[in-house]
This record gives sequence, structure tokens and C-alpha cells, in this order.
Amino acid sequence: MESSIAQSIHKGFEKERWDSKGINAALNPTTLNNAAQALNTAALNPAALLGGKKDQVNFYIPKLPRRSVNAIEDTRNGCVTSEDLFWKLDALQSFIHDLHWPDAEFRQHLEQRLKMMAAEMIEQCIQRTDSSFHSWLKKNVAFISTDYIIPSEMCAMVNVILDAKNQSFKLTTIDGIDLYKFHTKIDDQIDKANVAMTQGLICKLMSVLESTLSKLARYDEGSLIGSILSFTNVSSSGKDLGQGYVNFFRNNMDQIRGKIGDDLWTLNFFEQWYTQQINMLCNWLSERLDHALHYAQVTSISHITKKIYSDFELQGVLEDKLNSKAYQTVALRMTTEEATCALTMPDVVECDDNGDTVKGEGGDEDGTGEEGGGGSSVGGASRGLPKPKVAAAQAAAVTNVVAGRVGNLLGKGIGGLSSKLGGGSWF
Repeated sequence: MESSIAQSIHKGFEKERWDSKGINAALNPTTLNNAAQALNTAALNPAALLGGKKDQVNFYIPKLPRRSVNAIEDTRNGCVTSEDLFWKLDALQSFIHDLHWPDAEFRQHLEQRLKMMAAEMIEQCIQRTDSSFHSWLKKNVAFISTDYIIPSEMCAMVNVILDAKNQSFKLTTIDGIDLYKFHTKIDDQIDKANVAMTQGLICKLMSVLESTLSKLARYDEGSLIGSILSFTNVSSSGKDLGQGYVNFFRNNMDQIRGKIGDDLWTLNFFEQWYTQQINMLCNWLSERLDHALHYAQVTSISHITKKIYSDFELQGVLEDKLNSKAYQTVALRMTTEEATCALTMPDVVECDDNGDTVKGEGGDEDGTGEEGGGGSSVGGASRGLPKPKVAAAQAAAVTNVVAGRVGNLLGKGIGGLSSKLGGGSWF
């Protein structure tokens, strides 16, 4: 029986597709009865127990309890192989226990052997799951984008480890007592695998924030790329980059909440993820204490910080975790930077705050609608924006046109440049 279970583990994990399954999701009632008969045949000696009729047992054999399949869809306990393994181990131990062996010494030997076998099988399950998890972590390493969502397969692997922790106490102890010290060993291994999975997922998610901050670092004061981006008005308000990251962590929070069945693990994961995000933002701002932030940096980080706090608060993270010293440092710095931007760039700040209103009313980008006859777009812009903003918009438009034409000019090569210079006009 032990070799049969070990072989099923080996073959099962080779073909495992890591779909989340509930209790006995892979086993229907007919399969349960067939498995019970197979266990009976394997555990007992047919030659000593058969009577006059062939294949008819003369004494009572306890039947394995039939578990409900109605609530399967609401449970997320692991994958097909792990569910099959834990069910077989539990069924075998229950069957042997219900036989009530009269010889106390032999009964104790069977209990010890079954508990040791369960510990070994759970250990193999953990090792195979942990190996598969790290293989999935290495996939798409170069793909670091806000479009990334934790695969459901990795969530199923986390469920396997969590279910193994719950099942190991029952399968490796006797009436809740770790008599043979099997549970202590297997529990330590489960905790190590759990910590490694948690840190691996957080590192994967944190790489997206690191990538976002590296994009914002292009706007640093004194940076050549930042000057070019500001000159060509590519940076916009910076809120798009911040909103992209907000959408990223919201999608992954929904994925984790929906695919992982342990609420306590989920809450602990969110607390660690939140803390590391705030610490990374705090460190990034600390590196720029002596420099003023670009308006795009201020807008983006301020938006990210506010949404992180509110969204993780909705997920159940406590106030003492949310309002940490690192968060207070980030919030104070962003308040100062926003005030500085409001003083030095009042037109841009006001235009950014009212941009959606100006752009959205009546379906026109200038917000003027079609009333008022033959008003031109410049007239609409002058009605919607103050004169300094019109001048800034016109300057930005001219800058974009010049930059575009210079780019086209340089793209034509030396021959095209010579022809342009010889023609008397650059444009």
C-alpha cells in the first residue's frame, strides 16, 4: 500500500496541472467505494478471511465515510494529487483504527508505521510542490510589467502547502499528541516552504514597483533624459503611470483573495506586501532629499501612496500596520512636494485637477460643446483655460511640432539632411 501511494504521488505530480480543488473534488462517490474496496483487499489477508464462498468476507469490515461533494466548489484545498494523497492516508488510518486489533503491541506498531508513512508522503508532496512553485517563479523573469497577475497555478501550490499543514496534524499525531515526533519535523518543513513561497511572491510583485520607480527616476533633477522628457511634454501629469501600478496591485489582490483559501495567510501576506511597498517608496524618496521632485514624480507617487493605504485598509490590514513610521514619512514628504508644486506650478496643478471636467463635458476635448456657432478650437480653449494656460499649451504644441520635424529630418540620414540644408529651408 505504501509503494502504491508513493507511486501515485510520483505520477500525479508529473501530470499535475495545478488546478485548485476542494475536498474530494477529483473523486465521485463511485470512485470512493472502489477505493475503499481496494484498501480492504490490500490491508487484509484474503486467504485467512475468506469462507465457503469466493471473495466473501465473513466478518464486519468498516466502510469508509462518504464525504459530501456538494460543497466542493466553495473550497480551495489544493490540487488533484494532494487531495488524492491526503484522502488515501486518512482513509487508510481510519480503516486500520476501526479494526480494533486485539494485540496492543501490534496495534501500536501499526500506528507508528502509518504515522511515519504519512510524514514521509507529506514531505514528498511538499518538496514536489515547492520545486514546481520556484519553477513557475522563474518563468517570464524578463516580463516586468503592471499587466502581470499571479497565475492561478501558483495560488493552487500555496493552497497545497496550507492544506498540508492542516492535514499533517491529524495524520502524524495520535489523538493530538505528537508521540513519535513526526509532526514536529514535518511542521518545520511546511513552515519553511510557506515562508519561501510568501517571500517569492512578494519579491515578484515588488519587482513591478521597482520598475515603476525606475521609470519615474528618469525625471530626476539634473537628469538629461528628464530634461528632454519635460521639454517635449512627454511626461503628461504622471498620474497615468501611477494609475497603472494601482490597477496592478488591485488585480493581484483580487487574484489572491479569490484563489487562496486561507484568510489568515492572505491577511499576513497583504501586511508584508504593504510594508515592503511603503518601505521601498520611503527609501526612494530618501535618496532624493536634497533634490526637488518633478511634477510627474509627485503626482504619480502621491496617487500610489493614497490608493495603497485605502485599498489595503479595505482588505483588513490594521491601522497600526498601515500608519507606520515609513508611511508617515512618505505622506509628509508628498504633502510638502504637492504644496511646492502648487506654488511653483499653479496653472499645471489646477489644469490637472480639472482636466477630466474640461475634457469630458459635451463629449468635446475642449469642453465647449457645439453651441456658440463657429467658435474655433483656440476660442474654446481660451474660454476653458486662463490665458497663461493657453500660452503654455501653445508652447507645448510648438515644441512637439519642432521635435517631431527634427526627428523626421534626422531619420532621413545624411543625404536627406544635405538636401534639406541645400534647399534653403529646414521645414
